[in-house]
Amino acid sequence: MNTYVVLLRGINVGGKNKVPMAALKKCLEDLGYTNVSTYIASGNVILESKKRPAKVQAEIEAALLKSFTLDSELIKVLALSREQLQAVIDNKPKGFGEQPGKYHSDAIFLMGISAAETMDIFDPREGVDAVWPGDGVIYSQRLSAERTKSRLGKIVGTPPYKSMTIRSWSTTTKLLDLLSKMDAAS
Repeated sequence: MNTYVVLLRGINVGGKNKVPMAALKKCLEDLGYTNVSTYIASGNVILESKKRPAKVQAEIEAALLKSFTLDSELIKVLALSREQLQAVIDNKPKGFGEQPGKYHSDAIFLMGISAAETMDIFDPREGVDAVWPGDGVIYSQRLSAERTKSRLGKIVGTPPYKSMTIRSWSTTTKLLDLLSKMDAAS
């Protein structure tokens, strides 16, 4: 049995693509996934399955579009093993996410595209924003006191943006903690 963190792109954002977490959990259990739990309503799921990640992603994406009224342009699914999520955290840039009072830090998870393909859409403002490429992820950080001057929002509407899902660094590390607890309980 494999334990995955499943990141759903495009649900419960700005009042669109509403998916209640209880209904999502039932939908996934009906597909045969076990030990399904959700974390906050922004599309974070932990579940167990014997299926490979690509199969999990395709199956959940199809089920979401069939079970809920959603804009299919926005919906994408990414399934990560504990090892993959651990690597995202272990390979972060030095100091990244370690000063939450000073910086707003995000992990931008990539879905079917590489960091090299996406880095050119970012236009960080010196002294405000910083971005670093990773394996399957872009690390994004902005100075909290200068967030209104950030240029990171410019990625919205670009073609690669449709293949990204963003999680705060605190959510990213919390998901690993939840995944580790689930693995320990198994």
